Amino acid sequence: MTERASGLLRAWTGALFGSRARLRWLHLVLGGALLMPYWLVGTVVIGPIVGSDNAFGGSLTHQFGAYAVALPLAALTALFPPARPLSVAAARALCGVPGQLLADGPAHSRAARGRTSAWFTLHIGLGGLISGASLALPPFAVTLMLLPLSGAVREWFRAPDYPAWQLALFPFAGIAMLVALAACVAAAGALLARQAPLLLGPTPADRLAAAERRATELAERNRLARELHDSVGHALSAVTLQAGAARKVLDTDVEFVREALAAIEETTRRTVGELDSVLGLLRRGEMDQADEAAEGPVATGPGLDALDGLMSRSGVPVSLTAEGDRAAVPPPVSREAYRIVQEGLSNALRHAGARPVSLWIAVRGEELEIVMENPLPARAATVRPGGGRGVRGIAERAALLGGDAHAGPHGDVWRLHARLPLGGAR
Repeated sequence: MTERASGLLRAWTGALFGSRARLRWLHLVLGGALLMPYWLVGTVVIGPIVGSDNAFGGSLTHQFGAYAVALPLAALTALFPPARPLSVAAARALCGVPGQLLADGPAHSRAARGRTSAWFTLHIGLGGLISGASLALPPFAVTLMLLPLSGAVREWFRAPDYPAWQLALFPFAGIAMLVALAACVAAAGALLARQAPLLLGPTPADRLAAAERRATELAERNRLARELHDSVGHALSAVTLQAGAARKVLDTDVEFVREALAAIEETTRRTVGELDSVLGLLRRGEMDQADEAAEGPVATGPGLDALDGLMSRSGVPVSLTAEGDRAAVPPPVSREAYRIVQEGLSNALRHAGARPVSLWIAVRGEELEIVMENPLPARAATVRPGGGRGVRGIAERAALLGGDAHAGPHGDVWRLHARLPLGGAR
């Protein structure tokens, strides 16, 4: 029983005088400081009504009237969007509220602005009362505690001649006032801490906006992952095949080895450039919407105009049949089509070796069609750890443009078929 009482006493003492209580008291004092401009305006407004000649409020009626005028004024100013980030920062630092329970960014919706206004009004309303009490009560309480000890204090306080037993009660009254002030501070701080997640927490609109931001970020990461997979994966497959072929004829066909090394050099140089471009986007981080609108979409990677170079360095013989004007294909569609062809050649190189590949590209009306075929290998290819993302990446690229892509066995060949609407470019 004694241990339980001791624990309750420690908890009560911590609630009144602990570090969290002191921070919340500072938070309330900050609210009182924020109230002052509104309160000064209120004194000017309420003065003629109560007939006071003192512009700063000489009577309690004048002061509380100014307080009543100040709160609606504060509520109106807190309707502006920047009010929420300031309030959230103060609540996180001083009120002891976990950051994940509070919203980030300005309040744009009507509900969010209304909640922020309610919070700001509650904060400065309680802060004004606690600040006033913190200024007035401690000196008065100290004076009461000194009354039995000093005749000068009694004379200055104009205290009547109290009996000794009554004077002995004044120190206890002063201590009780200080404890009551600490209890009021703790209660007001706890009230603000309970209301902060409700009034400063994310609204449904905030949660929807956060989900959209996460989806956008995830889509961007997936896009960059596809770029890395297609460019680097194709380069490694081509370099591996060229190096393996050169090793086999190193002593018998020097000219072939020279051509293979030149192809390896060109492939790696081009891939390093593409890799630098993708990594540059990663280093750039998030772009502000205004900057993004000003700069426009960022081009990443080559387009269909670079197909000839891709086929010459792919490591497999490719026969190309083209229909229509490839130059008329919008840049976003052109870049995605290049990556689709690149991934198709990588798959053919990995699974069918140096067997010939037929590629057909047609631009007809509002659609770009790609068909690639290569002979199936004599035996099933070994699945590489972490592989198998190429075909899925092709389907994702096509779907982002509003098209579709399929790949799989078709008779005795492996066939890749993609349809990309030209109007699907963003």
